[in-house]
Amino acid sequence: MAVYKLFPEKDATLYSLLPSMNTGLDSQLESSATAFAPTDPNPQVSRFLIQFNNTEMGSVLDNLIDDNSGTNYKAFLRFYSSKATGLTSDTTINIHLAAKNWNNGTGLYLDQPITTNGTSWIWTDRSGSNKWVTGANDTGSATVKWTGSYNSSYSQVGGGQWVYSSPSSSDWALSSSVTFSYRSALDVNTDITELLYHWVGSGSEAGADLSNYGFLVKLTGSQEFQPSKDVQPELKFFSVDTATIYPPQLEFRWDDFTWSTGSLSVLSSSTPYVSLAENPGTFNQDAVNRFRVYSRPEYPTRTFTTASLYATNYYLPEGSTWAIKDLDTNEFVVNFDNNYTKLSADSTSCYFDVYMNGLEPERYYKIMISSSIDGSQQIFDDKYYFKVING
Repeated sequence: MAVYKLFPEKDATLYSLLPSMNTGLDSQLESSATAFAPTDPNPQVSRFLIQFNNTEMGSVLDNLIDDNSGTNYKAFLRFYSSKATGLTSDTTINIHLAAKNWNNGTGLYLDQPITTNGTSWIWTDRSGSNKWVTGANDTGSATVKWTGSYNSSYSQVGGGQWVYSSPSSSDWALSSSVTFSYRSALDVNTDITELLYHWVGSGSEAGADLSNYGFLVKLTGSQEFQPSKDVQPELKFFSVDTATIYPPQLEFRWDDFTWSTGSLSVLSSSTPYVSLAENPGTFNQDAVNRFRVYSRPEYPTRTFTTASLYATNYYLPEGSTWAIKDLDTNEFVVNFDNNYTKLSADSTSCYFDVYMNGLEPERYYKIMISSSIDGSQQIFDDKYYFKVING
C-alpha cells in the first residue's frame, strides 16, 4: 500500500472587506463570515484559493500509481485548522474548481500599506488587471460554464469564479463539501478524486475537460453575508507558507499490495517479536525506502536443528498495517488504513514503501506496525525511528 503527498504551489485568501488586498504569502488561509456591528451589521466574508502543480499530479498518476481510472487510487485534500470560532451545528465549506487563472502575489494580511501585486477579492492577477467576473457565464465553450457570487449591499463585485457545468459534470462531481459541528474534528480530510478527473482524466472513461486553476474554498451560500450576529463562523487553516508542520496537502492513496510469502510461515505466537530492517535512520527528502518487517516468536519452541531458532523469519498475518507518527507532536502523519497501508509480503519478509518527500524535513518520525495475532490486535512500536533531512 502507498501514500504520496503533494504540497501547494500557491494559495491566497480573498477578503471582501479589503477588496484589493493580496495575501499570497500569508501563513493562514481563511473562510469566514463576520457581521461586525450587531446593531448596524456590515457582513463581510473571506474565501481562499489553493492550487497544486498539474505536472506533479500527472507524474504521480503516470509513474507511481500508473492508473488514471480511479479504481486503484483515491485523492484527499487536507487542511489543518489553526483557529475555528463561531461554528454552528451545520457550518459548511464548499470546495469548488476555480474557473480562472490567478497570481499568488507576495502580500500578507493587513500589510501597511496593503500589497496589491496578486489576486484579491476584485482582481485575478494584481490591482488594475483582470477582474473576477461573477454571475452565470461561459468560459468560451458552450459546455463549460462558471459562476460566482457576492452581495451588492455589502461588497464589491468579486470573490472568485468556479465551474458549475462541464462536459463530464454528469459523471464526475464539480464540488465537494465539508460540514463542521460543535464537537467535530476541525481538520479537513476530504475525498476529491472525482474533482481531479476534470484535470487529469479518468483512464478509459474520459479525458480531462478543464484546465487546472486550483480550488476555491468558501462557506456555503446561506452562511455568507449574513447580517445576524449568530451566524459568524470563522475557519482558519495553515497555508503553504506556514512555519509549522501543517501545510495543506493533496494526498494520493493507492493499492500496491502484493502477497507472495513463498516458504515462510505465518506468525501465530501470542508473544511475538517484531523488528524493522532496512532503516539507516536518516533519509534525504527525495528518497523512497522499502522497510522490511521481520518477525518471530519471542520464545521459539525448542526443536532439534543445526540452525538458530532465532534466525527463522515469519510473516505477519495478511491485513497487518503500518503508520507513521511525528516523534515530537505524537500526531499521525500517515494513519493506519486497512485499504492503503497494508503490509505486502514476498519470500523474504513483509515490507512497505515510504515516499519521504511527503514528510516535513529536519524532523524525526516513528513507524508503528499493527497486526492481529492469535486473536489479539497488537501495536508494535519498538523505537522504529528515522529522520528526514534536506538533501
